[in-house]
Amino acid sequence: MLNHLPRPLIMAHRGHSSHYPENTLAAFRAAIAAGAHMVELDVNLSLDRQPMVIHDESVDRTTNGSGSVQAQTTAQLSRLDAGSWFDPRFSGEKIPTLEQVLEALKGRIGVNIEIKPEAFEAHEPKDAVERQVWELIRAKGMQDDVLVSSFEWQALERLRNLDSGIALGLLSDTPANDSLFYWYRRVRGFSWHPDYRILTPSQVKTLHNMGARVFPYAVDGKIDIPGMLSMGVDGLILDDPRQVPADCRPTAGHPDAAKRNSL
Repeated sequence: MLNHLPRPLIMAHRGHSSHYPENTLAAFRAAIAAGAHMVELDVNLSLDRQPMVIHDESVDRTTNGSGSVQAQTTAQLSRLDAGSWFDPRFSGEKIPTLEQVLEALKGRIGVNIEIKPEAFEAHEPKDAVERQVWELIRAKGMQDDVLVSSFEWQALERLRNLDSGIALGLLSDTPANDSLFYWYRRVRGFSWHPDYRILTPSQVKTLHNMGARVFPYAVDGKIDIPGMLSMGVDGLILDDPRQVPADCRPTAGHPDAAKRNSL
């Protein structure tokens, strides 16, 4: 799939998170139904070192539980209700493991796994979460369908050291600069994911000249879709995949896919 990306790529942020509880199987199924090409999700490690699909370091905001993700086992986390906080009709939705999500989405939609800075703890080996994620991707045979992204270039470098072919995306909430360009090249990135508010046409041109695909992300559910598309971005990361107007949706594969895949 990553070799033949549509343009613009529509990536559902934490699933169809504007209308479903984020990072749940319900949100991912809804993203598929809404026409998204990829889903974005977040992982943190449980106490027993299982990658869990949850955005925050704590379970407080999105479940009926409390405390740190890393202080609870997979079994404990899986018993929590991850839907009712959003709407009572989603009562019973659970925090899924990354393995459960990959099994549910394989062959149906692409997956962007964001490794959160909160996933790192002093007592964990430096590559603990990256290695766990990488091993799951390989075990499920989804190397061609999964992108791994992070704000932490060190995490991306550790993944590159594990696998020379894995697709990596660098997240950025600061304007592109020579230092970020250096690290992007060093990890042999696949895509650049900036805060849409800091992106400029000249940066898009520079990134394209580097061979990068540019996927700006929404902030607080907001993104300037016409402005981003007019800059020539390759895709959008947004909470509601249906926000992209029908006349802007792709009808064929990305015309530059082969060229940009030569990174």
